[in-house]
Amino acid sequence: MSKSSFQPAVQDQYEAYPYPARNPADEKNRLITGSPSNLAELNHYLFLGQRDFSLPFRALVAGGGTGDAAIMLAQQLADASPDGKGFKNQVTYLDLSSASRRVAEDRAKVRGLQNIQFLNGSLLDLPHMELDPFDYIDCCGVLHHLDKPEAGLKSLCSVLKQDGGMGLMVYGQYGRDGVYPLQSLLRELTQTTEKLSDKVKLTRRLLEKLPASNNFRRNPFLIDHKASDAELVDLLLHSCDRAYTVPQLVELVASSDLNLVGLIEPIRYQLETYLKDPVLLRAAENLDGMTRAAMAEKIASNIKMHVFYVTRQEDTVAKLEETQTSAESVIPVLREMNAVQLAASLKKSPQLKTSLEGVPITLQLPRLAAAIAQRCDGHKNLKAIFEELKILDERLEWNVFVTQFKLFYQAFNSLNHLFLKHTTR
Repeated sequence: MSKSSFQPAVQDQYEAYPYPARNPADEKNRLITGSPSNLAELNHYLFLGQRDFSLPFRALVAGGGTGDAAIMLAQQLADASPDGKGFKNQVTYLDLSSASRRVAEDRAKVRGLQNIQFLNGSLLDLPHMELDPFDYIDCCGVLHHLDKPEAGLKSLCSVLKQDGGMGLMVYGQYGRDGVYPLQSLLRELTQTTEKLSDKVKLTRRLLEKLPASNNFRRNPFLIDHKASDAELVDLLLHSCDRAYTVPQLVELVASSDLNLVGLIEPIRYQLETYLKDPVLLRAAENLDGMTRAAMAEKIASNIKMHVFYVTRQEDTVAKLEETQTSAESVIPVLREMNAVQLAASLKKSPQLKTSLEGVPITLQLPRLAAAIAQRCDGHKNLKAIFEELKILDERLEWNVFVTQFKLFYQAFNSLNHLFLKHTTR
Protein backbone atom coordinates (compact mmCIF):
# COMPACT_ATOMS: atom_id res chain seq x y z
CA MET A 1 0.00 0.00 0.00
CA SER A 2 1.28 3.44 -0.92
CA LYS A 3 2.39 5.49 2.05
CA SER A 4 1.96 8.69 0.04
CA SER A 5 -1.73 8.88 0.88
CA PHE A 6 -1.13 8.71 4.63
CA GLN A 7 -1.32 11.90 6.66
CA PRO A 8 1.52 11.48 9.20
CA ALA A 9 0.27 14.10 11.69
CA VAL A 10 -3.24 12.66 11.69
CA GLN A 11 -1.95 9.10 12.02
CA ASP A 12 0.37 10.07 14.89
CA GLN A 13 -2.52 11.75 16.70
CA TYR A 14 -4.71 8.66 16.63
CA GLU A 15 -1.83 6.38 17.56
CA ALA A 16 -1.28 8.45 20.70
CA TYR A 17 -4.96 9.05 21.44
CA PRO A 18 -7.22 6.38 19.89
CA TYR A 19 -10.63 7.94 19.28
CA PRO A 20 -13.19 7.75 20.68
CA ALA A 21 -11.94 6.50 24.04
CA ARG A 22 -13.41 3.03 24.60
CA ASN A 23 -12.88 0.22 27.12
CA PRO A 24 -13.33 -3.18 25.42
CA ALA A 25 -14.59 -4.71 28.69
CA ASP A 26 -17.70 -2.54 28.39
CA GLU A 27 -18.86 -4.71 25.48
CA LYS A 28 -20.04 -7.24 28.06
CA ASN A 29 -22.72 -4.79 29.19
CA ARG A 30 -23.78 -2.69 26.21
CA LEU A 31 -23.78 -2.18 22.46
CA ILE A 32 -23.12 1.38 21.31
CA THR A 33 -25.60 2.30 18.60
CA GLY A 34 -26.17 5.44 16.60
CA SER A 35 -26.52 6.94 13.14
CA PRO A 36 -25.70 6.20 10.44
CA SER A 37 -25.51 2.42 9.99
CA ASN A 38 -28.46 1.20 12.03
CA LEU A 39 -29.73 -1.58 9.76
CA ALA A 40 -33.39 -0.54 9.80
CA GLU A 41 -32.37 3.04 9.11
CA LEU A 42 -29.98 2.36 6.23
CA ASN A 43 -32.43 -0.14 4.73
CA HIS A 44 -35.12 2.55 4.78
CA TYR A 45 -33.01 5.30 3.21
CA LEU A 46 -30.88 3.34 0.76
CA PHE A 47 -32.74 0.19 -0.24
CA LEU A 48 -36.46 1.11 -0.21
CA GLY A 49 -36.78 -1.04 2.90
CA GLN A 50 -36.33 -4.15 0.76
CA ARG A 51 -32.95 -5.49 1.84
CA ASP A 52 -32.86 -8.93 3.45
CA PHE A 53 -29.96 -8.94 5.92
CA SER A 54 -30.11 -12.68 6.41
CA LEU A 55 -28.40 -12.87 3.01
CA PRO A 56 -24.77 -11.83 2.34
CA PHE A 57 -24.24 -8.09 2.72
CA ARG A 58 -20.82 -6.44 2.47
CA ALA A 59 -20.11 -3.31 4.52
CA LEU A 60 -17.01 -1.13 4.76
CA VAL A 61 -16.26 1.12 7.72
CA ALA A 62 -13.75 3.62 6.36
CA GLY A 63 -11.99 5.33 9.23
CA GLY A 64 -13.16 2.84 11.81
CA GLY A 65 -11.46 4.42 14.84
CA THR A 66 -11.91 2.39 18.00
CA GLY A 67 -14.76 0.47 16.43
CA ASP A 68 -18.18 1.94 17.21
CA ALA A 69 -19.62 1.60 13.69
CA ALA A 70 -17.86 -1.66 12.84
CA ILE A 71 -18.99 -3.33 16.06
CA MET A 72 -22.57 -2.07 15.67
CA LEU A 73 -22.81 -3.23 12.05
CA ALA A 74 -21.14 -6.57 12.69
CA GLN A 75 -23.38 -7.33 15.68
CA GLN A 76 -26.57 -6.39 13.84
CA LEU A 77 -25.59 -8.39 10.75
CA ALA A 78 -24.61 -11.39 12.86
CA ASP A 79 -27.96 -11.24 14.66
CA ALA A 80 -29.77 -11.11 11.30
CA SER A 81 -27.86 -14.05 9.80
CA PRO A 82 -29.21 -17.63 9.80
CA ASP A 83 -26.58 -18.94 12.25
CA GLY A 84 -26.27 -15.79 14.37
CA LYS A 85 -22.60 -15.41 13.41
CA GLY A 86 -22.79 -13.53 10.11
CA PHE A 87 -20.67 -14.16 7.03
CA LYS A 88 -16.88 -14.17 6.72
CA ASN A 89 -15.42 -10.68 6.12
CA GLN A 90 -18.95 -9.27 6.09
CA VAL A 91 -17.70 -6.03 7.64
CA THR A 92 -14.34 -4.55 6.61
CA TYR A 93 -12.75 -2.19 9.11
CA LEU A 94 -10.16 0.26 7.75
CA ASP A 95 -8.16 2.82 9.73
CA LEU A 96 -4.74 4.50 9.74
CA SER A 97 -4.17 3.92 13.44
CA SER A 98 -2.85 0.60 14.70
CA ALA A 99 -3.67 1.64 18.27
CA SER A 100 -7.30 2.32 17.34
CA ARG A 101 -7.48 -0.98 15.47
CA ARG A 102 -6.27 -2.89 18.55
CA VAL A 103 -9.09 -1.40 20.62
CA ALA A 104 -11.64 -2.31 17.94
CA GLU A 105 -10.27 -5.86 17.67
CA ASP A 106 -10.41 -6.32 21.43
CA ARG A 107 -14.02 -5.12 21.47
CA ALA A 108 -14.90 -7.63 18.75
CA LYS A 109 -13.23 -10.44 20.73
CA VAL A 110 -15.22 -9.60 23.86
CA ARG A 111 -18.42 -9.85 21.79
CA GLY A 112 -17.30 -13.00 20.01
CA LEU A 113 -17.77 -11.39 16.61
CA GLN A 114 -16.23 -13.35 13.75
CA ASN A 115 -17.50 -11.43 10.73
CA ILE A 116 -15.07 -8.47 10.71
CA GLN A 117 -11.96 -8.11 8.55
CA PHE A 118 -9.50 -5.65 10.11
CA LEU A 119 -7.20 -3.63 7.86
CA ASN A 120 -4.81 -0.75 8.44
CA GLY A 121 -4.62 1.90 5.75
CA SER A 122 -5.99 5.10 4.28
CA LEU A 123 -9.35 5.33 2.56
CA LEU A 124 -7.53 7.28 -0.17
CA ASP A 125 -5.83 4.00 -1.15
CA LEU A 126 -9.10 2.08 -1.61
CA PRO A 127 -8.95 2.12 -5.43
CA HIS A 128 -5.69 0.16 -5.26
CA MET A 129 -6.49 -2.30 -2.47
CA GLU A 130 -8.18 -4.92 -4.68
CA LEU A 131 -11.23 -5.23 -2.42
CA ASP A 132 -14.52 -6.56 -3.74
CA PRO A 133 -17.17 -3.82 -4.00
CA PHE A 134 -19.39 -3.08 -1.03
CA ASP A 135 -23.15 -2.87 -0.62
CA TYR A 136 -22.73 -0.22 2.06
CA ILE A 137 -20.01 2.13 3.27
CA ASP A 138 -19.90 3.92 6.62
CA CYS A 139 -17.56 6.91 6.77
CA CYS A 140 -18.06 9.08 9.83
CA GLY A 141 -15.82 11.89 10.99
CA VAL A 142 -13.19 11.30 8.30
CA LEU A 143 -13.83 13.34 5.16
CA HIS A 144 -13.59 16.61 7.08
CA HIS A 145 -10.09 15.61 8.22
CA LEU A 146 -8.74 15.20 4.68
CA ASP A 147 -6.81 17.82 2.73
CA LYS A 148 -9.16 17.11 -0.18
CA PRO A 149 -12.51 15.71 1.04
CA GLU A 150 -13.81 15.44 -2.55
CA ALA A 151 -10.96 13.07 -3.38
CA GLY A 152 -11.83 11.00 -0.33
CA LEU A 153 -15.47 10.69 -1.39
CA LYS A 154 -14.45 9.67 -4.92
CA SER A 155 -12.17 7.03 -3.41
CA LEU A 156 -15.09 5.61 -1.44
CA CYS A 157 -17.23 5.56 -4.59
CA SER A 158 -14.58 3.44 -6.33
CA VAL A 159 -15.43 0.47 -4.11
CA LEU A 160 -19.20 1.02 -3.85
CA LYS A 161 -21.57 -1.22 -5.78
CA GLN A 162 -23.66 0.54 -8.39
CA ASP A 163 -26.84 -0.03 -6.36
CA GLY A 164 -25.12 0.50 -2.99
CA GLY A 165 -25.18 3.46 -0.63
CA MET A 166 -23.23 5.27 2.05
CA GLY A 167 -23.85 6.65 5.51
CA LEU A 168 -21.66 9.68 6.17
CA MET A 169 -20.97 12.25 8.89
CA VAL A 170 -19.16 15.55 8.62
CA TYR A 171 -18.99 18.43 11.07
CA GLY A 172 -21.60 21.18 10.99
CA GLN A 173 -20.29 24.74 10.97
CA TYR A 174 -22.79 26.65 13.10
CA GLY A 175 -23.00 24.16 15.97
CA ARG A 176 -19.19 24.27 16.30
CA ASP A 177 -19.09 28.02 16.85
CA GLY A 178 -15.94 28.83 18.80
CA VAL A 179 -13.97 25.72 17.82
CA TYR A 180 -11.90 27.09 14.97
CA PRO A 181 -10.69 30.35 16.56
CA LEU A 182 -9.63 28.27 19.57
CA GLN A 183 -7.87 25.72 17.34
CA SER A 184 -5.96 28.59 15.69
CA LEU A 185 -5.04 30.07 19.06
CA LEU A 186 -3.77 26.72 20.30
CA ARG A 187 -1.59 26.21 17.22
CA GLU A 188 0.15 29.49 18.05
CA LEU A 189 0.31 28.79 21.77
CA THR A 190 1.74 25.29 21.38
CA GLN A 191 3.96 25.79 18.32
CA THR A 192 7.15 25.22 20.33
CA THR A 193 5.68 22.31 22.32
CA GLU A 194 6.75 19.01 20.77
CA LYS A 195 4.87 16.39 22.76
CA LEU A 196 1.15 16.06 22.10
CA SER A 197 0.61 15.18 25.75
CA ASP A 198 2.12 18.54 26.75
CA LYS A 199 -0.17 20.28 24.28
CA VAL A 200 -3.10 18.58 25.99
CA LYS A 201 -1.97 19.94 29.36
CA LEU A 202 -1.65 23.47 27.98
CA THR A 203 -5.08 23.18 26.38
CA ARG A 204 -6.68 22.08 29.64
CA ARG A 205 -5.01 24.98 31.39
CA LEU A 206 -6.24 27.45 28.77
CA LEU A 207 -9.82 26.16 28.97
CA GLU A 208 -9.85 26.90 32.68
CA LYS A 209 -8.81 30.50 32.00
CA LEU A 210 -11.17 31.36 29.15
CA PRO A 211 -13.36 34.39 29.93
CA ALA A 212 -17.13 34.10 29.87
CA SER A 213 -17.16 36.11 26.64
CA ASN A 214 -15.25 33.45 24.67
CA ASN A 215 -17.42 31.85 21.96
CA PHE A 216 -16.17 28.33 22.71
CA ARG A 217 -17.04 28.70 26.37
CA ARG A 218 -20.40 30.24 25.45
CA ASN A 219 -21.33 27.30 23.20
CA PRO A 220 -23.25 24.82 25.42
CA PHE A 221 -23.17 22.08 22.78
CA LEU A 222 -19.39 21.63 22.81
CA ILE A 223 -18.84 19.16 25.63
CA ASP A 224 -16.96 16.28 23.99
CA HIS A 225 -13.59 17.45 25.32
CA LYS A 226 -14.78 16.85 28.87
CA ALA A 227 -15.03 13.09 28.34
CA SER A 228 -11.33 12.28 27.85
CA ASP A 229 -8.03 13.52 26.46
CA ALA A 230 -8.76 11.69 23.20
CA GLU A 231 -11.92 13.73 22.73
CA LEU A 232 -10.07 16.94 23.58
CA VAL A 233 -7.33 16.24 21.03
CA ASP A 234 -9.86 15.40 18.32
CA LEU A 235 -11.85 18.57 18.97
CA LEU A 236 -9.18 21.19 19.59
CA LEU A 237 -5.75 19.89 18.57
CA HIS A 238 -6.51 18.24 15.25
CA SER A 239 -4.03 19.07 12.49
CA CYS A 240 -6.62 18.98 9.68
CA ASP A 241 -10.21 19.94 10.39
CA ARG A 242 -13.07 21.76 8.66
CA ALA A 243 -16.86 22.00 8.97
CA TYR A 244 -19.74 22.18 6.50
CA THR A 245 -22.93 24.13 5.99
CA VAL A 246 -25.84 22.44 4.21
CA PRO A 247 -25.02 24.07 0.83
CA GLN A 248 -21.37 22.98 1.16
CA LEU A 249 -22.56 19.50 2.04
CA VAL A 250 -24.69 19.40 -1.13
CA GLU A 251 -21.66 20.48 -3.19
CA LEU A 252 -19.51 17.73 -1.64
CA VAL A 253 -22.10 15.07 -2.47
CA ALA A 254 -22.56 16.39 -6.01
CA SER A 255 -18.78 16.28 -6.60
CA SER A 256 -19.07 12.48 -6.85
CA ASP A 257 -22.39 12.48 -8.75
CA LEU A 258 -24.20 11.14 -5.71
CA ASN A 259 -27.67 11.96 -4.41
CA LEU A 260 -28.38 12.98 -0.83
CA VAL A 261 -31.38 10.92 0.28
CA GLY A 262 -31.67 11.56 4.00
CA LEU A 263 -30.48 14.05 6.64
CA ILE A 264 -30.63 12.66 10.18
CA GLU A 265 -32.76 13.55 12.07
CA PRO A 266 -35.08 15.07 9.41
CA ILE A 267 -36.83 17.35 11.90
CA ARG A 268 -33.61 19.29 12.50
CA TYR A 269 -33.65 20.45 8.87
CA GLN A 270 -37.32 21.48 8.69
CA LEU A 271 -38.15 25.18 8.90
CA GLU A 272 -41.41 24.37 10.64
CA THR A 273 -39.42 23.04 13.59
CA TYR A 274 -38.23 26.54 14.43
CA LEU A 275 -40.70 28.89 12.72
CA LYS A 276 -44.34 28.95 13.79
CA ASP A 277 -45.12 32.33 12.26
CA PRO A 278 -47.34 31.72 9.16
CA VAL A 279 -46.13 34.93 7.51
CA LEU A 280 -42.50 33.80 7.69
CA LEU A 281 -43.37 30.30 6.52
CA ARG A 282 -45.29 31.65 3.52
CA ALA A 283 -42.24 33.72 2.56
CA ALA A 284 -40.23 30.49 2.31
CA GLU A 285 -42.88 28.14 0.88
CA ASN A 286 -41.60 28.28 -2.73
CA LEU A 287 -37.98 27.55 -1.83
CA ASP A 288 -36.51 24.14 -2.65
CA GLY A 289 -35.90 21.57 0.07
CA MET A 290 -32.16 22.09 0.47
CA THR A 291 -32.53 25.88 0.63
CA ARG A 292 -35.11 25.45 3.36
CA ALA A 293 -32.79 23.00 5.15
CA ALA A 294 -29.96 25.54 4.95
CA MET A 295 -32.23 28.18 6.47
CA ALA A 296 -33.27 25.80 9.26
CA GLU A 297 -29.61 25.13 10.03
CA LYS A 298 -28.91 28.86 10.34
CA ILE A 299 -31.93 29.45 12.55
CA ALA A 300 -31.15 26.53 14.88
CA SER A 301 -27.38 27.24 14.97
CA ASN A 302 -26.89 24.08 17.05
CA ILE A 303 -26.16 21.38 14.46
CA LYS A 304 -22.56 20.40 15.14
CA MET A 305 -22.53 17.39 12.83
CA HIS A 306 -24.39 16.40 9.68
CA VAL A 307 -25.34 12.73 9.45
CA PHE A 308 -26.70 11.73 6.05
CA TYR A 309 -27.17 8.98 3.48
CA VAL A 310 -26.10 9.13 -0.17
CA THR A 311 -26.66 6.88 -3.15
CA ARG A 312 -26.31 6.91 -6.91
CA GLN A 313 -30.07 6.34 -7.16
CA GLU A 314 -32.46 9.29 -7.44
CA ASP A 315 -35.44 10.06 -5.20
CA THR A 316 -35.02 6.92 -3.09
CA VAL A 317 -36.95 8.17 -0.06
CA ALA A 318 -39.58 9.89 -2.18
CA LYS A 319 -40.25 6.59 -3.94
CA LEU A 320 -40.44 4.76 -0.63
CA GLU A 321 -42.81 7.19 1.05
CA GLU A 322 -45.02 7.82 -1.98
CA THR A 323 -45.54 4.16 -2.81
CA GLN A 324 -45.34 2.39 0.53
CA THR A 325 -46.76 4.48 3.36
CA SER A 326 -50.11 3.23 2.07
CA ALA A 327 -49.02 -0.20 0.81
CA GLU A 328 -50.63 -3.13 2.61
CA SER A 329 -47.37 -5.09 2.68
CA VAL A 330 -45.17 -2.40 4.24
CA ILE A 331 -43.92 -3.07 7.78
CA PRO A 332 -43.32 -0.18 10.20
CA VAL A 333 -40.16 -0.73 12.28
CA LEU A 334 -39.55 1.15 15.52
CA ARG A 335 -35.93 1.93 16.26
CA GLU A 336 -34.85 0.98 19.78
CA MET A 337 -38.30 1.65 21.23
CA ASN A 338 -40.55 -0.86 22.96
CA ALA A 339 -43.92 -0.89 21.21
CA VAL A 340 -45.95 -1.79 24.30
CA GLN A 341 -44.28 0.81 26.50
CA LEU A 342 -44.62 3.45 23.79
CA ALA A 343 -48.31 2.70 23.39
CA ALA A 344 -48.90 2.96 27.14
CA SER A 345 -47.20 6.36 27.14
CA LEU A 346 -49.23 7.61 24.17
CA LYS A 347 -52.48 6.54 25.83
CA LYS A 348 -51.68 8.95 28.65
CA SER A 349 -50.72 11.79 26.30
CA PRO A 350 -51.07 11.80 22.49
CA GLN A 351 -47.93 13.90 22.11
CA LEU A 352 -44.32 13.26 21.23
CA LYS A 353 -42.02 15.51 23.25
CA THR A 354 -38.27 15.92 23.01
CA SER A 355 -35.55 18.56 22.87
CA LEU A 356 -33.03 19.25 20.13
CA GLU A 357 -30.10 20.84 21.97
CA GLY A 358 -32.15 23.52 23.64
CA VAL A 359 -35.07 23.58 21.18
CA PRO A 360 -38.16 22.02 22.81
CA ILE A 361 -40.25 19.93 20.40
CA THR A 362 -43.87 18.86 20.85
CA LEU A 363 -45.52 16.89 18.05
CA GLN A 364 -49.26 16.27 18.13
CA LEU A 365 -50.12 12.69 17.19
CA PRO A 366 -53.22 11.28 15.48
CA ARG A 367 -56.08 9.66 17.35
CA LEU A 368 -54.93 6.10 16.55
CA ALA A 369 -51.28 6.73 17.54
CA ALA A 370 -51.28 4.51 20.63
CA ALA A 371 -53.10 1.67 18.86
CA ILE A 372 -50.72 1.80 15.90
CA ALA A 373 -47.62 2.04 18.11
CA GLN A 374 -48.65 -1.05 20.09
CA ARG A 375 -48.68 -3.09 16.88
CA CYS A 376 -45.36 -1.87 15.45
CA ASP A 377 -43.49 -5.04 16.38
CA GLY A 378 -41.32 -5.14 13.27
CA HIS A 379 -43.32 -8.05 11.83
CA LYS A 380 -46.89 -6.87 11.25
CA ASN A 381 -47.54 -5.11 7.96
CA LEU A 382 -50.11 -2.34 7.51
CA LYS A 383 -52.79 -4.76 6.39
CA ALA A 384 -52.40 -6.84 9.55
CA ILE A 385 -52.42 -3.74 11.77
CA PHE A 386 -55.53 -2.43 10.04
CA GLU A 387 -57.33 -5.75 10.43
CA GLU A 388 -56.59 -5.82 14.16
CA LEU A 389 -57.87 -2.26 14.57
CA LYS A 390 -60.92 -3.08 12.45
CA ILE A 391 -61.89 -5.70 15.02
CA LEU A 392 -61.86 -3.00 17.69
CA ASP A 393 -63.78 -0.53 15.52
CA GLU A 394 -65.69 -2.07 12.64
CA ARG A 395 -66.45 1.41 11.26
CA LEU A 396 -62.75 2.07 10.58
CA GLU A 397 -62.07 2.42 6.87
CA TRP A 398 -58.77 1.77 5.10
CA ASN A 399 -58.34 5.32 3.81
CA VAL A 400 -58.92 6.72 7.31
CA PHE A 401 -56.36 4.30 8.75
CA VAL A 402 -53.79 5.19 6.07
CA THR A 403 -54.21 8.90 6.82
CA GLN A 404 -53.71 8.21 10.51
CA PHE A 405 -50.66 6.05 9.85
CA LYS A 406 -49.04 8.68 7.61
CA LEU A 407 -49.36 11.27 10.39
CA PHE A 408 -47.92 8.76 12.87
CA TYR A 409 -45.08 7.92 10.49
CA GLN A 410 -44.22 11.55 9.73
CA ALA A 411 -43.91 12.41 13.42
CA PHE A 412 -41.81 9.41 14.47
CA ASN A 413 -39.67 9.26 11.33
CA SER A 414 -38.81 12.95 11.66
CA LEU A 415 -37.12 12.09 14.97
CA ASN A 416 -35.52 8.94 13.54
CA HIS A 417 -37.71 6.59 15.57
CA LEU A 418 -39.62 4.83 12.77
CA PHE A 419 -38.68 3.30 9.42
CA LEU A 420 -40.41 1.27 6.73
CA LYS A 421 -39.51 -2.26 5.73
CA HIS A 422 -40.92 -4.05 2.72
CA THR A 423 -40.63 -7.82 2.56
CA THR A 424 -40.12 -9.24 -0.90
CA ARG A 425 -40.78 -12.86 0.06
